[in-house]
Amino acid sequence: MKHYPLIPLFLFLFSCGGSSPENNIDKEDNASERIELFGNTQGTTYSIIVNDPIELTSKEVDSVLHEFDLALSTYIPNSIVSKLNDAAAGEFNYDDKNGFFNDCYQMSQIVYKETNGLFDPTVYPLVAGWGFFKDIENVPDSIAVDSLRALTSFTNGYHFNFHQLIMERDGFSDTIPASTIDKNTPNAKLDFNAIAQGQAVDVLAELISSKGAKNYFIEIGGEIRVAGKNSEKEFWRIGIDKPIEGSDASDRVLQEIVQLENQSIATSGSYRKFYEKDGLKYSHTLNPKTGYPVKHTLLSATVVAPDCAMADAYATALMVMGPDEGIKFVNDNRHLGLEAYLIFTNKKDRLETYFTEGFGELIVD
Repeated sequence: MKHYPLIPLFLFLFSCGGSSPENNIDKEDNASERIELFGNTQGTTYSIIVNDPIELTSKEVDSVLHEFDLALSTYIPNSIVSKLNDAAAGEFNYDDKNGFFNDCYQMSQIVYKETNGLFDPTVYPLVAGWGFFKDIENVPDSIAVDSLRALTSFTNGYHFNFHQLIMERDGFSDTIPASTIDKNTPNAKLDFNAIAQGQAVDVLAELISSKGAKNYFIEIGGEIRVAGKNSEKEFWRIGIDKPIEGSDASDRVLQEIVQLENQSIATSGSYRKFYEKDGLKYSHTLNPKTGYPVKHTLLSATVVAPDCAMADAYATALMVMGPDEGIKFVNDNRHLGLEAYLIFTNKKDRLETYFTEGFGELIVD
């Protein structure tokens, strides 16, 4: 699963008036025809461009992102997810006033079921056990891995039981926000990092749309959602990095450029995030079913979807699957509305790509 700010897909804006989100500045021009806001959040950066006359400030954006983190950040001790992780077994009550936690939990349940458990927020103990939160002296042996793997499974009612409260109103049954989770396993913990960053992008999109904007670009840590057109009245263009080990913002090479209209895009990758111990490389992408880092040849998976949370989550799931299983998944599950672009090495150790027909239509020649 993805647990650190990976940006295999780095934001490159083409034909948008020459602005570059690499400049970490804060430029505010309320009620102007164009708003550009850049800042820091969730251990990475955010970039917002709005080409409509609305009022939007960095203070407002930062406030929303702070409220979001208070629900879902594992790095904030008093967030809902941190308190749940630290809680003993039993009934856990919480106040999710914005619905961020509940929305994330329920979206994660959907992806967990669709991917047959390869996307699994209960992977937190495995991530910690493999040393992806802090350095460890020795990699876990099979006994330790089996013990940690016993703490995974996002099946509702297994380690956690999420309550949906139903009330009758005007003859219809409405689901209202849950306020209780039964924690059945003391050491089980949740980590929504593989979907929450994309969800945060969607939350900002809702904020900006609610103000009347129809043309905007939002990016957090490489996860992107766009609407309408840029300042030159063209659809937004995004660059996808070529997976080169050791590359960074200073020497990246673009693999493709895609043009998006009212869509989201996210990439997950393994070529930049790994550690070496005793001469062996350990990928940060963990398979929750085996408990071990993946060893297949898929280097990066890019997903285009209507919303960024789903693009983020399914990109992570594809990285767990690998090239063969990933290709089969996207073709067998067209009902999910996903378009995918996979980069992997073939038997001759050369880069090879696969993309869905719909993704191919997005690539700029």
